Amino acid sequence: MELPELVAAALVEDLGAGDITSQTVVPATARARARIVQKEPGVVFGLSVAREVFRQCGADELEELAREGEWRDRVPVDVAGVEGPARALLAAERTALNFLCHLSGIATLTARFVEAVRGTGATILDTRKTTPGMRALEKAAVAAGGGRNHRMGLDDAILIKENHIALAGGLAEAVRRARAAHPDLQVEVECRDLGDVEAAVAVAASRVLLDNMEPAELREAVALRDRSGAATELEASGGIKLQNVGAIAGTGVDYISVGALTHSAPALDLSLLLEPIA
Repeated sequence: MELPELVAAALVEDLGAGDITSQTVVPATARARARIVQKEPGVVFGLSVAREVFRQCGADELEELAREGEWRDRVPVDVAGVEGPARALLAAERTALNFLCHLSGIATLTARFVEAVRGTGATILDTRKTTPGMRALEKAAVAAGGGRNHRMGLDDAILIKENHIALAGGLAEAVRRARAAHPDLQVEVECRDLGDVEAAVAVAASRVLLDNMEPAELREAVALRDRSGAATELEASGGIKLQNVGAIAGTGVDYISVGALTHSAPALDLSLLLEPIA
């Protein structure tokens, strides 16, 4: 879904037939300036979405007062400002903040994970566990926080999972079919134990997804790959938390995919303050 369509749908959901409170108590001619304030440390992302919300509500152009994608400890601080009809600003407030707080929360959590593995050589990846209709925005927020995007959808990369292997008649056969159909694409294979890892490395899978393995198993998988001399990349996934991601990165895996970046990130605390314009 394109951004204008997504924002329009969100505004329809929130405004319905109109903001009856503002229409009742705020003069139609009143103008105001809104300040968007970051109230807790973190990474702000999503100002372009907020700008589109205000634009569709009839406000003036949003002014960015702080750089997106940078960790900010000194709060509270104004990150954006916008002027316009007071009713327009009030109509846009909740929808703009919903987008902005959610996307900033994703960027902030991603930055925490990236910091937790700094110096290990491991790269933090996102997953497809995103909010329907918001995948592109949520993955952009991950990138803003310093993470890297995994595949955007089922059509841009091959990831052979347990069910694919069962239906194809085995891991080697699944990889053979994938390579025959798409010789130019990376082929990643999900592995649940070291036997699967050995089989995937033997057929020179581009990457192995190490699913829900303990650190000891991950170290063994790394050693197995290294002994083979294969160029296969290793990606840890499943049960990844801030509390354990450092230890997992220390096993020597190349990537760590974290579904929580997009499905469980807490919203960053931002607020909107209005000041009347005489």
